[in-house]
Amino acid sequence: MLAVLVINFLITEYVVWHPAILEPFQSMKGVSLVVAHVKNVASIWSLIIALVAGIFLALIIGKGEIKSIDRLTKILNAGAIGSLLAIMNTASEVGYGNVISQLPGFQHVAHALINIHIGGTPLVSEAISVTTLAGITGSASGGMAIALELMSQEWMAWATSIGMGPEILHRVASMASGGLDTLPHNGAVITLLAVCGLTHRSSYKNIFAITLLKTFAVFVIIIIYSVTGLH
Repeated sequence: MLAVLVINFLITEYVVWHPAILEPFQSMKGVSLVVAHVKNVASIWSLIIALVAGIFLALIIGKGEIKSIDRLTKILNAGAIGSLLAIMNTASEVGYGNVISQLPGFQHVAHALINIHIGGTPLVSEAISVTTLAGITGSASGGMAIALELMSQEWMAWATSIGMGPEILHRVASMASGGLDTLPHNGAVITLLAVCGLTHRSSYKNIFAITLLKTFAVFVIIIIYSVTGLH
């Protein structure tokens, strides 16, 4: 796991992908590209490379357990089959979130969130918006992506007008995405319960207290400070 983190960081920071690397695919008939620029997928590529390196490193470290080709096949099959549960659960929940974001009523929610003006900075609006959308979509990354797609320009303009750097907006959005994201329909929660053989009825109250209630208390403190100045 440490190797995955380190390799991902090194590739992201030091590897420069040539902008023209997608041109051969753009000229192919019948091949539709999801992204137009390499920069949109460079972070995904770095993570995939890091994960593959992590898999090989795990096989090298555990080579004493691999007695034959059949044993290696069973190990790789078990890993691949185990990954399907997480992939399908997460993909279905992110898809659900994207469907929600396209509904007419969702636009009213988004406009109400962007119009939150507390404390004279965009931070409270951003924190509430990101964590609310993460709760609606059941995904931290999904909620943050939708919030930034809809409102990032307004937040940036607001921050620039008061001399606030984009780094602060980035940090707040990242932390806020972990607020309401672990509601019962969250893909990670569903995967965790499935892997552990548990149910929402038996376990969600503990998950709620640890990952949601405790984290959301941070936003209450931010709002109190923004309104009263007390700390």
